[in-house]
Amino acid sequence: MPRSSLPPILLSLALTGGLAACAQQPAQPPAPQTSLADELVMATAWMQSSGEYAALSHQAFNLARMNLDRALAADGSQAQRPPAIIVDVDETVLDNSPYEAWLIANDENYASDSWHQWVERASAVPMPGASSFLDYAASRGVEIFYVTNRRDDETEATLRNLRQVGFPDADHEHFLPRTDSSDKTSRRLRVAQSHWVVLLMGDNLGDFSQGFDRESAAARRAAANAQADAFGSRYIVLPNPAYGAWEEAIYGGDWSLSDEQKSRARRNHLEAWGGPTR
Repeated sequence: MPRSSLPPILLSLALTGGLAACAQQPAQPPAPQTSLADELVMATAWMQSSGEYAALSHQAFNLARMNLDRALAADGSQAQRPPAIIVDVDETVLDNSPYEAWLIANDENYASDSWHQWVERASAVPMPGASSFLDYAASRGVEIFYVTNRRDDETEATLRNLRQVGFPDADHEHFLPRTDSSDKTSRRLRVAQSHWVVLLMGDNLGDFSQGFDRESAAARRAAANAQADAFGSRYIVLPNPAYGAWEEAIYGGDWSLSDEQKSRARRNHLEAWGGPTR
């Protein structure tokens, strides 16, 4: 029956009841917002709590020690220059996972201001196996150069952190921060001009060669596969599932994407199984 055919009094009651019922309905919650901080949970939990993460870190430093011994025992013209190793700092010799955990707890994304405050605290602890390896290298007469993309204005705080954990060569001569570019090539070459660089350690492909820094994730992976023999010998990689240039490649190099766009890009890079047959 059309509503206009109801008697006026019934129509009034019906409208009043309907409005009251609408007023009693709870407001619908807003659609959930994408939280990139939430997506960090599994990576950070793995880094902070798993034995596997610690084991991989120890494995990297054990392998570095074996390669160092092998190189120092070999004869060659390289020995005419003092031996050295180049290490990245973050997630290579220092563990910054508490900063990632803070981002999660406060639903924040990385920001230079909050990162700078974390660096100033100088409270990062060594990666598992880092202290013993660096001490061993120094005992063999090998100099350690810290080539990092921490900014130049974070030098003093970082050196304070390196000294507090007892790392060797924690001085201005051996610390090469980022100045005008995140490309580490010129800084590595500066070390190589005066030293025999036995090996390099890092958590990002750019810690070894700028040639790995390609625009797409597929191109970066192909570049790594093309130099497979270098990894585990001259290049020693530490695991870092929380952040890195690999993430930027997923975004096509565009960090300005919204959180929703970044989350979608991450999911679009997953290669999924087609599912069970029915």
